[in-house]
This record gives sequence, C-alpha cells and structure tokens, in this order.
Amino acid sequence: MKTETAREALRTTAIRSVIAGYGGYLPERVVTNAELSTRIDTSDEWIVERTGIRERRIAREGELASDLGAAAARAALADAGIAPEEVDGIVLATSTPDQTYPATAVRVQAKLGIHRGFAFDVAAVCTGFIYALSVADAMIRAGHGRCVLVVGTEVNSRILDWSDRGTCVLFGDGAGAVVLRAAEGVAGGAGPGVLSTHLHADGAHADILYVDGGPGSTGTAGHVRMHGREVFRHAVAKLSAVVDEALAANGLDHGAVDWLVPHQANLRIIEAMAKKLHLPIERVVVTVDRHANTSAASIPLALAEAHGDGRLRPGQLVLMEAIGGGLTWGAALVRL
Repeated sequence: MKTETAREALRTTAIRSVIAGYGGYLPERVVTNAELSTRIDTSDEWIVERTGIRERRIAREGELASDLGAAAARAALADAGIAPEEVDGIVLATSTPDQTYPATAVRVQAKLGIHRGFAFDVAAVCTGFIYALSVADAMIRAGHGRCVLVVGTEVNSRILDWSDRGTCVLFGDGAGAVVLRAAEGVAGGAGPGVLSTHLHADGAHADILYVDGGPGSTGTAGHVRMHGREVFRHAVAKLSAVVDEALAANGLDHGAVDWLVPHQANLRIIEAMAKKLHLPIERVVVTVDRHANTSAASIPLALAEAHGDGRLRPGQLVLMEAIGGGLTWGAALVRL
C-alpha cells in the first residue's frame, strides 16, 4: 500500500521552475527622439507614429553587457532574498557579448562573486530570453541545478549605424534577469511555475534582420540591417501561431491570460498581439516607449517593471512572446 502511495505521488508531482525574483538595469543616459532628430533626418512624430518609441537608454563608454547583466542579476537575487553562493548556474542571452569568448555569462558570474556551477550564453537575438528561460527550466527539471539565473543583456548601441534612421531609432541598451528556483509542483499545470516554452527558428529568413559583420566573416562587429516591412509581416503571423500553440499545449484559451509580456520592438506589433488575445492594452506590459528595443533584455526588463509596481501578483498567468533575427521566435507560459 505504501509503495503504491509513493508511486501515485511521483505521478502527480514534479519539479517545477518557479520565478523567485526579478531585476532590471538601465544605463543612466537617456536619448530622446528630439535629440536624434538633430543628428539624422527624422522627427519625434515620425518615430512615434511608426514605432511608439519616445526615448531609449544608451550605455556609457566602457559599460559592457556584463556590467548591465550583473546589475540586473544582483537586483533579481536581492528581490528573491537569495545569496549569490546559492546560484547553481547562469544562462545569459545576448547579441552583444563583451568578447567573442569567454561567454559573457562567466563575466557576470565573476562580477557576482560566484565560483561554482555552470555559466554560458545563448544567442537568439530578440527571442534570446525565451530561449534562455527554456534552457534553464529544462536544466532545473533534469536536476542540473535548483537555482538558476536567467539574464538578458544588450548594448545594442555598439552595433548600430547611427546614420541609418531605419534602424538606429529602434534600439536601446539595458538588462533584465529572473531567478528560477526548483519547487515541487502538481502535474497538470496547477500551482506556480513555468508551464511550457515553445521555440522556433527558420534560417531561410536570416537576411531580413541581421548584422553585416562578425569575427568569422568580416573580422569586424558590423551593424544592424533590417527589412522592416518583412519583419513586421512575419512577426504578426508567427507570434500569433506560437501564442495559440502555447495556450493549446496547456488546455487554455485566451481568456485565461492575465498579462501579456511581449518583446518590446514596435508598439503596432504589441497592439496587434493584444487584439489577437482579446486583451485590453491595460493588461499588456508596455515599455517600448521608454526603453525602445533592448533585444534579449526587453522581456525581463518589462517583467521587472511590472513586478516592481505591483501589477504582477501570485496566481496570475503570464504569457511571454518574442521574435528576432534568425528568424527565431517563441513563447513561454508562466503561472506566478
């Protein structure tokens, strides 16, 4: 009888990854649309109408992705009440690493004073945080650690062509992080934790959003290049599909979602996704107007802001989605 009870417990419980802490960091320098209009042929009205962006943060000289990431990670650990020595690993998403190698994750690890566990980077551009969250969740479920930092950090300003008004107005610098902790969950989706993640890529569309350089090709960092209309067209279709995929995988409908936390690239894309989910914009976390596109940092920065001001509360269902160069795209469904 005792053996059967134990087997039943194994069938109904499982290790879950729970978000235990949130943190964000933004560089001090604010660059407004008005300031950009003094350098290039653009205007505040032109940028706001097409993107919803009003300002962005730019890292100071010498401020690296690892500096931003470490600051966000410290904030997340403090929010969770967790000491750095309790961290078993770091999964860091970035498209603007400090160096080709070592991984920016190990630079963050050192800056946090951590001397154990694993640390590595994930490169999936704007979908990077979703990819990193999925990897960290899988590692916790597989027993490779019980406390993992998931970090998204970018210094996009270093790879922008500041004479190209079609791209330089879109991006900003920043970092966000969450602490994932292992917890006993109940099978079937009840209770808090990462319910599922859904990752996709299609390299056939790599040339509509890319950087025209790299150490293995040109030997230089290169600059961001984008075919905006094509990216927009793919974004709406692919994000709609992956959102439906995530909800269907958990037997949920649009009405179950409390908050949409999307990648912050363009307000028109965000509004299209809110309409798709029948969500009022008040239930969508929007930071693109103040942060611009911070690539892999945008979702964790938005999470940190919404947690900090009290919008995110225990028991709520949060849907995250993103699309980026690659093309890569994905979604994550998390119960707080």
